[in-house]
Amino acid sequence: MSTEVEQTEQWAGVTPDAARRLVIAAVQAFAERGYHATTTRDIAGRAGMSPAALYIHYRTKEELLFQISSVGHQLSLATLREAAAGEGGPAERLAAAVRSFVRWHAQHHTTARVVQYELGALGPEHYAEIRALRREVDGAMRSIIQDGVAAGDFDVPDVPGTTLAVLSLCIDVARWFKAEGRRTPDEVGDLYADLVLRMVGAVRQG
Repeated sequence: MSTEVEQTEQWAGVTPDAARRLVIAAVQAFAERGYHATTTRDIAGRAGMSPAALYIHYRTKEELLFQISSVGHQLSLATLREAAAGEGGPAERLAAAVRSFVRWHAQHHTTARVVQYELGALGPEHYAEIRALRREVDGAMRSIIQDGVAAGDFDVPDVPGTTLAVLSLCIDVARWFKAEGRRTPDEVGDLYADLVLRMVGAVRQG
């Protein structure tokens, strides 16, 4: 079992304790087996509860997935925005944003895999809410790239396309990252920050 899913800090806002235990159990199950192959009995069992206990806190398995996806997107968006609002020019801000966004997806790779790759299982209303959060993520990254183009610091003919490429690169870390691998989240963040600056035609700063 990944040690990452045992870190409960990111789920501190989920209350009561039983609901939080179910979220952590669901992250484990969805990451290992996929949403569709996971049953509510699987989740309840991992949380040390009876199957009926799950429905006290979540009406459906899909609602539980939405809870995970919503919290995960909000946390990663907050991380990205904090870095993007830092001091320095566009290149420094872009490097900081990529570094932080990648680091979050590496440190929370189990959660991030569920958040990023199980979107298709959400119902229409919940999917629309998550899409809105993803547009905010896109907007935060795009604004830095646009600033760099406007300042003459970046050579980017297609800002929307480049933004999509940068975000896809960052998010994909959750798919392959392993805690026991040879690179730490910080090292992966530094590597990707350098790669992205090269993508936009900037010289690495800092």
